[in-house]
Amino acid sequence: MQRASENPSRRGRRSTTMDGMPVNDMPWWRWRSNVRSALHMLSDPVFQQECWAAGVPGYGDVTDAVYRLVEDTWLDSWSAEKYVGTIFRDSQEAALVDTAVLRVLRIMHQVGADAPVATYMEHHGWPEAVRAARDAHVRLAVNDAEDPDQPPRSLDALALSLRAI
Repeated sequence: MQRASENPSRRGRRSTTMDGMPVNDMPWWRWRSNVRSALHMLSDPVFQQECWAAGVPGYGDVTDAVYRLVEDTWLDSWSAEKYVGTIFRDSQEAALVDTAVLRVLRIMHQVGADAPVATYMEHHGWPEAVRAARDAHVRLAVNDAEDPDQPPRSLDALALSLRAI
């Protein structure tokens, strides 16, 4: 995934770097919320059919979910293990997230970031990616004392919940 040198969604000064890569000032709990939201959407085939494939507004698309998964965390560049103790509670969470990220990114690189939702869903590796995302989503949701079987929230609901924290 290519990164632009300037990201207008990231305002203000940069904090420190992590292994020479800039880290923004987003608190860890927002990173976790974004990762969980992305994994939730990527793990739910019913949601994918009823919202993404149907073009229901307010939920983005596969590419939006992938970017929420890796944009601020750089999980496309390094292991989630780096975030144990901040974003992730333990190595099992990190390992499940790494597996999901790798499976989803492999498909995205094969079909193209802007491919239609149907192209992702028809990819031979998609069921495996969905299973990996589901495993990670369930682990994170249960560890946060939330029901993993609730339907994914809209991006507006996610934004509101992050402002409320």
